[in-house]
Amino acid sequence: MNESTSTGRHAAEGIGATDEALEVIRYEERLHAGTERFPIERIRVERYIVTEEQTFTVEVRREEVRVFREPLDESTSVGVLEPGGAELVITLNREEVMVSKRIVPSELVRVRKVAVVTEQKQVTATLGREVVDYTPPS
Repeated sequence: MNESTSTGRHAAEGIGATDEALEVIRYEERLHAGTERFPIERIRVERYIVTEEQTFTVEVRREEVRVFREPLDESTSVGVLEPGGAELVITLNREEVMVSKRIVPSELVRVRKVAVVTEQKQVTATLGREVVDYTPPS
């Protein structure tokens, strides 16, 4: 075998030949671990109405009349209606409960991301590496 053929074959295999020595490059796998972001959850904030019955006590008033009768004698002079005169009219009032509803602001709700939680995860992988061995001349 001539020198050029031997050097070409060894160079193709990652082996370099010189007059004094042979050189071999040994390769091995190294583990590289990184991270990639993926969406995990989508949060939707919705408003909806919940109803509940409430009972209130409201004070209401009404007017009433009471008739007082006093005997008069002929000498008593009071501003009264003459016989056959007009009617005496009094208006009585009462209160009724009126219910109405108003929408008023009651609370501000704010949703935001507040923290990034960091945790440690173990990564295990099988790595290969080349081993260089030689056979001594016999």
